[in-house]
Amino acid sequence: MKDRAIQVIDNNDDGEVLDLKITPVRDALGKIVSGFVIGNTLEQNKAFIMIAHPNDFKANPTLGIGFDDNLLGEELLEYRHNVREQFAMDGLKIKTLDLYNINNVKIEAYYE
Repeated sequence: MKDRAIQVIDNNDDGEVLDLKITPVRDALGKIVSGFVIGNTLEQNKAFIMIAHPNDFKANPTLGIGFDDNLLGEELLEYRHNVREQFAMDGLKIKTLDLYNINNVKIEAYYE
């Protein structure tokens, strides 16, 4: 299951965005027995692919869109093609890709 793993902090949490989400659980003696928050990572995986540049992922060096390179640009056709290609590389099937306005991006995708 590629959409279940360690969570990172997002805009809905307290803390630094993209840091690991840790909630310490202690036993009766006060020792920490767990702490990493495990859950659905579909949205954060999509975000990581959009943010990452090629060579950012050691296990898959060709994965990554580097979307921040185009934040001041207006030509998004190349990025639409790149999103489809990169998401497919990670096993994501795109249902909706609305990438025509940089201020209103909508990507619905799921793992096959």
